[in-house]
Amino acid sequence: MSPLRWTCKSTRNLAEELGKQGFSVSHSSVAHKLHDLGYSLHVLRKNREGEDHPDRNAQFEYISATVEDFQARNEPVVSVDTKKKELVGNFKNGGQEWQPKGQPEEVDVHDFPSDAVGKAIPYGVLDMARNEAWVNVGNDHDTPAFAVASIRQWWKMMGSTTYPEASELLITADAGGSNGYRARAWKIELQNLADETGLRIHVSHFPPGTSKWNKIEHRLFCHITRNWRGRPLSSFETVVNLIGSTKTTKGLRVKAQLDEKTYPTGVKITKAQMKGLALQVDEFHGDWNYQLQPRQS
Repeated sequence: MSPLRWTCKSTRNLAEELGKQGFSVSHSSVAHKLHDLGYSLHVLRKNREGEDHPDRNAQFEYISATVEDFQARNEPVVSVDTKKKELVGNFKNGGQEWQPKGQPEEVDVHDFPSDAVGKAIPYGVLDMARNEAWVNVGNDHDTPAFAVASIRQWWKMMGSTTYPEASELLITADAGGSNGYRARAWKIELQNLADETGLRIHVSHFPPGTSKWNKIEHRLFCHITRNWRGRPLSSFETVVNLIGSTKTTKGLRVKAQLDEKTYPTGVKITKAQMKGLALQVDEFHGDWNYQLQPRQS
C-alpha cells in the first residue's frame, strides 16, 4: 500500500487492512513506520485561493493609491464586510473566561439551530484613517439592502460628524457576497445613498479569492471574536454589547446597534433601473472600480 494513502486513514484501520492482506502488525507499529517515512498528523489548512487573477497585484496597487489620495484630501475611506453569522442562544463559544474555580458557566449540550433565539449578522464599516468602526447587527438576511443600510447608519451616526466637509466616499469591499461587484441591487442601493447624502461614492473591490486582505478582517473582526471568546452569545443584546465593548491597544473604537428591519431576498433589478444609475466606471477594471454620482432631483 502506498504511504500516500496511509495519511487518509487511522493507524488502526491501516493495521486491519494490512491484516486482511496477510500481514500481522499492530497499529502502533504502523504509526512508528509512518514517522520513519517522514509523516505526521496534520489538520486541513485553508491556504488555497484558486488561480490568481492576472490583474490581482495591479488591483491591490490601484486600491492602495486611491486610498492614499482620499486620505490626503481628508475624504472618508471605509472598509466593509459581513462578519461570520452567529447563532444566538445559550450555546458554547470557543475560548476561556475567568470563573470561580470549579464553577464554569453552563451552556446547552447541543447547538441546534431550532433552539436558537435567532442568527446574528454583524456587518462592519471600518473608518481606516481613524480606526473607528460601526457594526450593524441584523437578524434577517444579509442582502445588498442590508449592507448599504449599514453604511448609511455609519454615515448618520459617525461619518457625517467626523467629515462635515466631505464630498466623496471611498468604499473598499470584497468581490462577492451582499457587497459583490456583480450584485445589481448593491449598485442600486448605493445610488440611493449617494442621492440622499450628496456624496460621490467610489467603490473598489478586492479581486476574487482575496478577502483576507480586506482591512476590516484583521483590524476589526478578529478583535470582536477575541473579545467575546468563552462567552455564550445568549441574546442579541449580549452580541451588541460585546461588539460595542471591543477595544485594542491601538485605540480601536467600536459602536454597535441592532437592526431589526426585514431585508427580503430575491429582489429583481431591471435593466431600466440599471440604466437609470449615475454610474461611471474607472478606466482600470471598471467592473471592480466605479463611482456613483448623486442624481439631481
